[in-house]
Amino acid sequence: MNELISLDQQLLLFLNGLGSSTFDPFWLLVTGKWFWIPFYVILLYLVYKAVPRRKLLFVLIFIAIGVTISDQLASVFKHGVERLRPCQDPLILEKMRFVICGGKYGFYSAHASSAFFLFSFLTILIGKNYKYLPYILILWAFIVSYSRIYIGVHYPGDVAFGAAVGFLLGGVLANLTKKVVNRN
Repeated sequence: MNELISLDQQLLLFLNGLGSSTFDPFWLLVTGKWFWIPFYVILLYLVYKAVPRRKLLFVLIFIAIGVTISDQLASVFKHGVERLRPCQDPLILEKMRFVICGGKYGFYSAHASSAFFLFSFLTILIGKNYKYLPYILILWAFIVSYSRIYIGVHYPGDVAFGAAVGFLLGGVLANLTKKVVNRN
């Protein structure tokens, strides 16, 4: 386990060290919740166009449930595991580029989990309707996830675990949504 933690720290230092103060404002914008609202509106429109009107409410409820579970599960893990964020860890803070910091604990990334949830869920549910949507969503999920490492609030392992949880949750809920929607 110590080897994994050491590797995670080294990878963080490498990836975080790639940044520069010139690009910090961009990555702070990318990691912020308000920046992506136009993107979410576009996704909502695509769901609206792809899903029959009488089934749209079910799909939106499942999206809301998935994002909520993704976020709240990350909160439970943060307080259960209690792994300090890199920006809160005095042993690593001295070695990394400090951009901004969040709460005390960081395992696992709710941003990565929610982004990969949406990627997985929407790809399964409406991806066949829009040729490039899965590619756009995966790129977006990686950008959001990397932003958390760049600014120094998550280790790569936090992000990878969050991405895996979100991806699996999206798959499960998308398939459940299909069953519920196709039943009505």
